[in-house]
Amino acid sequence: METTLEVLTTRRGRREAHRQWPDEVKARIVSESLRPGVTVNEVAERYGLKANHLSSWRTLARQGKLVLPEPEEAVEFAAMVIETPVPEPLAAKAVSRAEVIVGPVTIRLEEGASAARIAAIARALAATT
Repeated sequence: METTLEVLTTRRGRREAHRQWPDEVKARIVSESLRPGVTVNEVAERYGLKANHLSSWRTLARQGKLVLPEPEEAVEFAAMVIETPVPEPLAAKAVSRAEVIVGPVTIRLEEGASAARIAAIARALAATT
């Protein structure tokens, strides 16, 4: 007859609840949690940590307060080319110039000619014909 004995332990003192992790171990665990396809929860569970504890270590690493080891696998970078955007050509503006045609003579007025200018030209043409 086989017997199974399961032992459950409890914390004895408050001091025992806080494990001290060396920075090298923290850095290795954080590095592992940063690998593609790995979640913080998976890594935290593997090491008996709470996910928010591991997240706080990751924050320390981002702030430069925890130095991570070099990655085991070669890191590859993709070349990135940044080009300044080419300005779009301005659309050709439709020119609306007034034309005054009297017989064989055509007078093209500049764009935005005032009514006074057009009237002066019309009076001058009327006086010559």
